[in-house]
Amino acid sequence: MDVFEGRISSSGFESGDRFVIGDWHSSPLGPFANVLWAKPDGTRILISGTKKNADYVSSLYNFEEVIITEIFVERLPKGIQIKAGPLEIEMHWNYGLIIPFSRPRWFISTVELFFAKILFGTKTYGITSNNLKEWYCINRIAKIHTASAKCNGIDLNNMTNFETNACFGFSEPPKKPTSVMVRSIIESNIS
Repeated sequence: MDVFEGRISSSGFESGDRFVIGDWHSSPLGPFANVLWAKPDGTRILISGTKKNADYVSSLYNFEEVIITEIFVERLPKGIQIKAGPLEIEMHWNYGLIIPFSRPRWFISTVELFFAKILFGTKTYGITSNNLKEWYCINRIAKIHTASAKCNGIDLNNMTNFETNACFGFSEPPKKPTSVMVRSIIESNIS
């Protein structure tokens, strides 16, 4: 199994742009961050720091465009700032709810999947684009209370819920702006 540990933070904006930031402190690819961007016209873009990371992530999820560029990350005690290609994104969250116990994969793919769909409109288990099983084990979930984003220096306006699905893969981010500490477990495909 490939295990990725880190944080996924997501928010929509009044411009119609939707962002998912993956900030991984431990993974088979080493530490890295990437941005999944759904534009108002539905175009899905992956912004990644290296081709190797982009190849791996784009094999799991669906994108029309991949941008490889340097990604600058500033981690705050309860927030993150990202500069990646044309984007500048900042998100801040509250302390959140800790889930203090480990759950087996069967629990994540059944019980937790059921409650994630009802409470957050998301999934904790599914099949990736390249037919691998993936589990999301959530360790902490926090509400994002402020977020801002600019594209080429133009403000994308206030944060909003994900009113339209981003359709990156089997699981959508929570509808409301949210940051989760997560362990993603994927059937191994790294050679």
